Parts: sequence; C-alpha cells; structure tokens
Amino acid sequence: MRNFVERHTFWAIVILVAAALLVWMIFAVWPDWLVQMLGRKKTFVNTLLNGITLGGLYFLVASGFTLIFGLMRNVNLAHGAMYLLGGYIGYEISEYTGNWFLGLAVAFLAVGISGILLQVLIFRRMEGDDLRQTLVTIGISIIAADVMLAVWTGTTYQFSPPEWLFGATVLPVISVIKSSGAEVYIKYPIYRLAVLVVAVAVGVGLWLFLNRTKIGMMIRAGVNDREMLSASGVNVQLVFSVVFALGAGLAGFAGVIGGTALSIAPGEDVRYLLASLVVVIVGGLGSISGAAIGALIIGLAEQFGLAYFPTYGVVLTFLIMVVVLAVRPQGIMGER
Repeated sequence: MRNFVERHTFWAIVILVAAALLVWMIFAVWPDWLVQMLGRKKTFVNTLLNGITLGGLYFLVASGFTLIFGLMRNVNLAHGAMYLLGGYIGYEISEYTGNWFLGLAVAFLAVGISGILLQVLIFRRMEGDDLRQTLVTIGISIIAADVMLAVWTGTTYQFSPPEWLFGATVLPVISVIKSSGAEVYIKYPIYRLAVLVVAVAVGVGLWLFLNRTKIGMMIRAGVNDREMLSASGVNVQLVFSVVFALGAGLAGFAGVIGGTALSIAPGEDVRYLLASLVVVIVGGLGSISGAAIGALIIGLAEQFGLAYFPTYGVVLTFLIMVVVLAVRPQGIMGER
C-alpha cells in the first residue's frame, strides 16, 4: 500500500476522496438535490450492498478459477459446470439430511474430487496445450450440463439456509427522516451479509495459504519453474492435484452459497463461468487480491447498471473489461 501511494500519489488521493464521498453518501441524510439526481437513498444503498455481496459471490467462484487458470495456466472452461454440480449436490444432501452445512461440506469435497480426476485424466495429458484444453473442457461442460439437466430437469431449486440466517437486520444507516422527526433505518438480508463475510474469510485464507505456507510456496515455485521444483524432490503433480482440488472445491462451495442467495437452475453454469473469466481478466491472472478487486468492480457494475440504466447494464461489464485490457492488459493486479 505504501509503495502504491508513493508511486501513484494522484490516484491515491482520488481513491481517498472517492471513499470519503461514498461514506458520506451512505451515512448522511441526503439533501433534496441528491435525491432528485439519484433517487431514494434506500435504493442507492441497497444497490451498493447488492453489488458488494454479489462481488463476494463472484469472488468465491473466481477464486477457484484463478487458482487453476491464473496460477497453473490450465484452461478449465468446465469451471461453471463444477459450480452448478456443487449446487445440485449440496441441495440434495441438505434436503435429505436437513443440514445445510453438511450439504456445503459434501459439495466442496465431491466437486474437489471431480477436480482431481479432471486434472489426472485430462490436464496432465495436455500440459501446455491451451487449445486442446479449451476444446476438451468445453465438451466436458456441455456433456455435464446435459447430464445435470437429465437428472435434475429444468426445475429451479432454492435452498433453505439455517433459520438464524433468515430475515433482515437493521443497519446503522438512516434512510429518511419523517416529518415527525422519526428516523427510518435501512434493513438488509442477513444471509447476503453472511456471503460477504465468507468471501472475505476465503480471500484472506487463500492469500495466507499461497504466501505464508510451505505448500503455497511450492505451488508458486512450481508455476514459475516446474523442473527446478521437481529436481528438489517435490512431487509436482501431487502439488498441482491439490491446487486443482482446492479450485474445483471452491466452485462447488460457491454453488451452495450462490444457490442459497439466488437459485440453482440450468444456465447458471454459463453465467458464472463468464463472470469468472471477466473477473480474472480484470483483476489479473493468478492474483487473489486482483480477483477480489475484479469481483467487486464487476458486482457493483452489474447491480448499478440494472438499477439505474437497465437497458445498457449488461454492456457495462464488458466495457470495463475492454477498458482494462486497453489500458493494462495484464489486469489491475497482474504482473507483466
């Protein structure tokens, strides 16, 4: 952070001013001219929180994708299918046992095992051949989508989270002040706030895992110089299998989290694969912090686009990607 401020003083000041302005817009009582410009404060704050929590969900999906694609340079376009598979498995387990957390754990483990099989049977045989990896994983995703459609049909499934995650909580943010002087506070769903907390915890855990553990150092060393790591006595294929299992498991984990927040239905695999690609491109290949920044930007852009200019909201996401590629092709946090 200090290096960024010293190298980019102007942008540091711009970010600081923007953050201060945003905090004022959240906690201050809006004057009439601001209400006329942006609409009700409740709409703005809810859209902001929806964008942040959606960014948290996108990060959960994209964090696994950035491990596989960004670090290992394996083009796994079946990642969206893993998300959807995790959602379906988690739904079946949670409905059968009545335990939502058990469904979450089983989805993580089951999809993680499928990731190991994919790495051993497919990617190990096509190392360094990006085109073959792309074509094969597209085929796998199409087959997986058809199989899941045959098993679970086209029905939309909705999870039932634990009761203590139901309902809404009152935020310390004033929406309006009535003529009587009474203050009306904004309420927001508890579960969406929990998604944000989980995303932050996963992000911190992944960063510590990659940068502060021996296995994390092996992973980064294997990406940069596989031959040297292998010569030092480390089983590189085993290390990469662990990474693939973790990345795939996070996709299944996100399937349950996202299916509870929104829903599980055919087509969600394509949506979250596309979101993961955009997030990784914007944030930078192989960067966990970049994936977090990219997910936050895309989540906010999507929600504010839908709220304030729905006709062009979809274009905004791709416009951001085009601008980032034009200005900084390696991504916001990517290395040259």
